[in-house]
Formats: sequence, structure tokens, C-alpha cells
Amino acid sequence: MAATINTYLSFKDTAAQAMEFYQSVFGGELQSSTFAEYQVSEDPAEQSKIMHSMLTTPSGQVLMAADTPNSMEYSAPAGHSLSVSGDDEAELRRYWEALSLSGSEIVPLALSPWGDSFGMCVDRFGITWMVNIAGGSSQDAAVAGSTPAPVDTAGDATGV
Repeated sequence: MAATINTYLSFKDTAAQAMEFYQSVFGGELQSSTFAEYQVSEDPAEQSKIMHSMLTTPSGQVLMAADTPNSMEYSAPAGHSLSVSGDDEAELRRYWEALSLSGSEIVPLALSPWGDSFGMCVDRFGITWMVNIAGGSSQDAAVAGSTPAPVDTAGDATGV
């Protein structure tokens, strides 16, 4: 098996709720195990906390998470974002609506200078998301009042 890089999120007592929410947004199979199931904590307050959770989406993407044990320091997420991108506008707009409506928009989903539709938000669990829809959309162009900038292709002189 080739090595992979997966996102692993840390929460303070909300990993189960967060992962159930992400499953409702992205679909897929969710597996979760508590500290009690693995007998890794003697603290009775931690028995129902999530020791490990993994969501595998229908497209094969993997998102993992856990609750931070009481014996470890927890810092709220900062300095990173999860990025979801592609060209299926309907699918990506559904993700955007679910993620942004649960939290707050940083950058509204709209036509970007590079010609795609782009937005940033923070969901209700404090996770920052970026959504990029390749090629923009007529909806965003109408909102922006413009059309995407021309894109150079091999042998083409647009944008010169």
C-alpha cells in the first residue's frame, strides 16, 4: 500500500458530533471508537470520548478525528484550512451551504480573480474550509457583474 496523507482533526469533547455532521455533509461510512472501547483511559469522564473516528467518503476521501484527552493540552484549530475542490458545481455548492450555514463565512462563495468560484468559511466546530469550484459559474458571474478573465492556452495569445 502506498503512503497517504490524511487530515486528522482534534476536538475538545465534540469529535462525535463533528464527525456525524461531516458525514451528513459529505456522505460515506463513519467508524468511531471511544476511549472505553480501547481501555486507554482510567478517567471515568473520558470513557465516552472519541479516541479515533474515520469518515471515508463515497469518493474515497478520508477525514479522521479524535477528542483530546483531559491530560493533554487542547488548542483550537488555527493556521490551516481544509480545501474541497472540483468541477461538480451542484455537489460543491451543497458542501458550501452545509459548512457555511453551520458557522460563518470568511469569504463568500463567488467568482474569483482566477476564474473559479471560491469561498472560505469556519464551520460550527471551528474548522476552516475553502471551497473551489473549477470554472466559476454563471450564478457567480452575475453576482460579480463580470465574466472570468481569459485563460491562456498553448499557442493562444489571450491575456497578452
